[in-house]
Amino acid sequence: MIKLYLRADCPYCRKVLNAVEKMGLQEQQDYIIIDAQAGTPGRDVVLKTGGKAMVPFLMDGDHSMYESDDIIAWIRKKYAE
Repeated sequence: MIKLYLRADCPYCRKVLNAVEKMGLQEQQDYIIIDAQAGTPGRDVVLKTGGKAMVPFLMDGDHSMYESDDIIAWIRKKYAE
């Protein structure tokens, strides 16, 4: 399942959420949202996995990435069936 590490106050995170909603994907079924505000365990995972404390951040199995446009393209490709 896709994990999206996001911050509530991040416009790029909102962009990713809007895109997945427009694709008709369902939270808890197709993806989960993990809080990545500073000081949270989610932020620690982002930093440890990707090397930067930057969001949005996607983890899908062994694949991870930053950048909202790249994340949206990855999800579109995955669910293009």
